[in-house]
Amino acid sequence: MSDREIIMPASMQALAERAGYAPAVVVGNTVYCAGQVGRTPDLQVITDPEAQFIACWENVRIVLAEAGCNFEDVVEMTTYHVEMKQHMDVFRRVKDAVFPRGHCAWTCIGVSELARPGLLVEVKCIAVRRSA
Repeated sequence: MSDREIIMPASMQALAERAGYAPAVVVGNTVYCAGQVGRTPDLQVITDPEAQFIACWENVRIVLAEAGCNFEDVVEMTTYHVEMKQHMDVFRRVKDAVFPRGHCAWTCIGVSELARPGLLVEVKCIAVRRSA
């Protein structure tokens, strides 16, 4: 019997197969979400920063929902930003519209690049299920 549950939303199956990863893994009541980015369902990078950030948060929401969680269950979040200074105001505005403010530990990290050209942010998080 395995002590881990792989979370695989149907909309992420192709990406997971191509990249060889699990969108999330659950161990006990803890959900470890892999970094999510702003892409279309057919894996195209969204070029408009605001639209990319909205899609990124939607992808995080999808993974959490598949694991039986929502944004309120997130206890830790790390965001990785390309050109952070240029896009942080828009990112924060989008985040504050969908994600509870001041509800979890949050670390922002500026990076030179992400997995695909044009990606501006990647969001990964840890959530705790309210019931297993």
